[in-house]
Amino acid sequence: MKKLGVAVVGTGFWGKNHARVYKELDSTDLIAICDVNAERAKAIADQFGVEAYTDSTQMLKNKDIQAVSVCTWSTMLAKEALKGLHAEKHVLVEKPMATNTKQAEKLLKTAEENGLRLTVGFLMRFIPGLQQIRVAVKTQKIGDLVSASAKRVSQWPERIGDVGVVKDTAIHDIDVMRFVSNQDPVSVYAKTGNMRHKQFEDYAQIMLTFEGGQSAFIESNWLTPYKTRTLNVTGTDAIMRLDYITQKLSVESAKETLQPRIPFREPLKAELHHFTECILEKKEPIVTGTDGLKALQIAIAALQSSTKNVAVKLK
Repeated sequence: MKKLGVAVVGTGFWGKNHARVYKELDSTDLIAICDVNAERAKAIADQFGVEAYTDSTQMLKNKDIQAVSVCTWSTMLAKEALKGLHAEKHVLVEKPMATNTKQAEKLLKTAEENGLRLTVGFLMRFIPGLQQIRVAVKTQKIGDLVSASAKRVSQWPERIGDVGVVKDTAIHDIDVMRFVSNQDPVSVYAKTGNMRHKQFEDYAQIMLTFEGGQSAFIESNWLTPYKTRTLNVTGTDAIMRLDYITQKLSVESAKETLQPRIPFREPLKAELHHFTECILEKKEPIVTGTDGLKALQIAIAALQSSTKNVAVKLK
């Protein structure tokens, strides 16, 4: 089997997981990792038996590297992803992809001009239960879609340092709502604020409205004593409930409640396998750069809505 040469930029909380999965996949050959912290770079590189770098520009000169995962702090994502694309590497960039839409648009343009795959780390799409919900909505197995609600709450994560809960956490559910409904919202209204953390918002309630009249509600915070990750999708004939942590799915109708048996699958492993497959087989990714851009646009609009206390129309 042909293996794809890969590298990881940023080996913090999530970057270490990318390195681990690439080492485990049969389709990838982890060649190098890069981190500005030399001690951490060496420790992770030694753990996986690869070369360590503190300068991504130097690392990207290695012609054996064909693709990179960019897992840096949020404010550095676009810069490092652009470096990868300019070095003619395929790129998986973690959410929120960029600080602003101008940066995100530059990534899309550069990838397209160079014929490179660009995908964004929305790994919820790779959970089997969510894929089943999307199909059920599309085929109207639960009737007409009425609304959806998501709860993604937990304590303050240690890895956070440069964005608030909307761009770091709620953006997952913003993408999920687009994915499940297979449409873009036309407006967003949000309430965000700071309860325990001064620099960034630590809670958010977001309402998305769609052209057909459907609504989506998203609750995110870094304030609760334990982690909850759930999605409820309401149709005219049934309600589907998904627990992202256990991956358990239930379908409730007027007559019965069903719990399909779905094998547990590590979302990150499925995501990185798919990324590799898209490059080796020249396939279109499930998550495109455009998906990343649209989710970022909605997240920014949500923050604007909260600041102005008005609903913001989306183009």
